[in-house]
Amino acid sequence: MTDLLRKPAGQTGRVHHITPDTARSSEAPDWAFVGFDLWRLQPGEVAQDDTGDTEVILVLVEGRAHITGAGRDFGELGERMSVFERIPPHCVYIPGGQSWQAVATTACTLAVCTAPARGNHPAQVIGPEGIGQVTRGKGANTRYIHPIAMEERDVAGSLLVTEVYTPSGHWSSYPPHRHDEDDFPNMTYLEETYYHRLNPAQGYGHQRVFTEDGSLDVTMSVSDHDVVLVPRGHHPCAAPYGYEMYYLNVMAGPLRKWRFQNHPDHDWIAQRDA
Repeated sequence: MTDLLRKPAGQTGRVHHITPDTARSSEAPDWAFVGFDLWRLQPGEVAQDDTGDTEVILVLVEGRAHITGAGRDFGELGERMSVFERIPPHCVYIPGGQSWQAVATTACTLAVCTAPARGNHPAQVIGPEGIGQVTRGKGANTRYIHPIAMEERDVAGSLLVTEVYTPSGHWSSYPPHRHDEDDFPNMTYLEETYYHRLNPAQGYGHQRVFTEDGSLDVTMSVSDHDVVLVPRGHHPCAAPYGYEMYYLNVMAGPLRKWRFQNHPDHDWIAQRDA
């Protein structure tokens, strides 16, 4: 099995713990920026950590929890009980050198997005207020976006975070595109993780990660709660008919800008649909 596909380590507790150290492999030898944890909690259970030299965005994927961090009490947060309700999530930013805690008040799925701490952004609630829904693509390429912390929102120093809903039978992160060169304004180098969910949960999807020179070319079948690492190259997804796909993206690199280039063989699709 490829090291780019990470299966959950169970059904409860911290089921994913991805750091730059654990992400590095022969397929991702230079991974240095993005971390991702996922907690699946029952009422009364606790997730907590210190941020250290990273900044953190907590995303309540589903369920409710009482959140504290950086000396602040944010109260009980969370609204959607299923991620597929398609309403914007409650989210909290915690800067570096702090601690945070989440106490589940219902069954709860909590994503912990991390990247190197930069700047002086304060601990704060950053969603659902300020997060709208954006429609991207056309036809069977249509998908629906919640831009949680993209560059137009000055809420973090490194992290770029977004979530995407892909209807059944549709493609996403398509046409294939890459952001693996530090060449701003033409392109930015951004590592990326995809946390996948499927509806109904027994479904599956596909994701391909490939470079134009063929040095990396991996196609994966993804299941509910899987994580895919994208160290470089293009990375389109497909949702089979009958199964809706959700994914939460975390990106980070030397510059908090999202600049990408489409695959030259397939850019005509974006030009036609512009």
